[in-house]
Amino acid sequence: MRSFTVLEDATPAALVDRPVPTPGAGEIRVDIRACGLNFADLLMQKGTYQDTPAAPFTLGLEVAGIVNAVGPQVDDFAVGDRIAVYSGQGGLAEQGVFSADRAVKLPDAMSFEHAAAFLIAYGTSHMALDHRARLQPGETLLVTGAAGGVGLTAVEIGKLMGARVIAHARGAEKLEIARQAGADLLIDASEDLRARLLDLGGADVVYDAIGGEVFKAAFRATNPEGRLLPIGFAGGDVPQIPANHLLVKNLTVIGFYIGGYLKFRPEIMRQSFETLFGWYEQGKLKPHVSHVLPLDRVEEGMELLRSRASTGKVVITP
Repeated sequence: MRSFTVLEDATPAALVDRPVPTPGAGEIRVDIRACGLNFADLLMQKGTYQDTPAAPFTLGLEVAGIVNAVGPQVDDFAVGDRIAVYSGQGGLAEQGVFSADRAVKLPDAMSFEHAAAFLIAYGTSHMALDHRARLQPGETLLVTGAAGGVGLTAVEIGKLMGARVIAHARGAEKLEIARQAGADLLIDASEDLRARLLDLGGADVVYDAIGGEVFKAAFRATNPEGRLLPIGFAGGDVPQIPANHLLVKNLTVIGFYIGGYLKFRPEIMRQSFETLFGWYEQGKLKPHVSHVLPLDRVEEGMELLRSRASTGKVVITP
């Protein structure tokens, strides 16, 4: 089978042929129909992601497909089931073996492309805003990188939770996509974020996927008792937070990494996915997939993420 694999640590991945794996105890093998790309895939190739596996490993953190083999001690899935898996690796291949406890069955109405764009982006935003930041109706939520893979889902979910949502993105096209997802107010990345945000009354919760100067500007315009979620650092710079400023305004910076919940609170993730699938079936969530590409164009998909040319999610269909 073909797979997009990192053969040696901290080297670029390549499309190679590898043996079809056999599922062991507690595992399922999946005919992979779609794999969502994530910024973490870029970091894994450089060895800078916090959960980078040892080489050789296949990229692709989240997949959707059909179960084609079941290992021993698996009772919840059968051959033919349509499923999605938050796999952490192995998704950019024609087939993959994954732990069954990371898989969920798909709603009948959900396409494989939507499923592959769903778990990480929506799960991250919902768990961060609900479980961690405790976003309340009527509060003001700032979302930076608001047209990106996780940012756009934060706009949707923040609106569903009753917040006043301010979207920050670069250019009229990306801002329009955020507006269609539910943003009440828009700030272009070319503007002075701190000044514009203060003019709009500041933010109670900041959901930041960019880092660097964007985080610093949002930090300075966060209201007293505000909460800041540093979700990612797509701008390349991890901001240093002045603890004395936290004291003056009684601010809280909240760490969040969805992968950690697989290890110490998996029930929180399952509850979140149940809520999110329910919202999807009710038509309240509409995953935005800007590009669907075959496996032999995966490098093109990676470049779309690297250059920030995509909106929403990029999905590969092996």
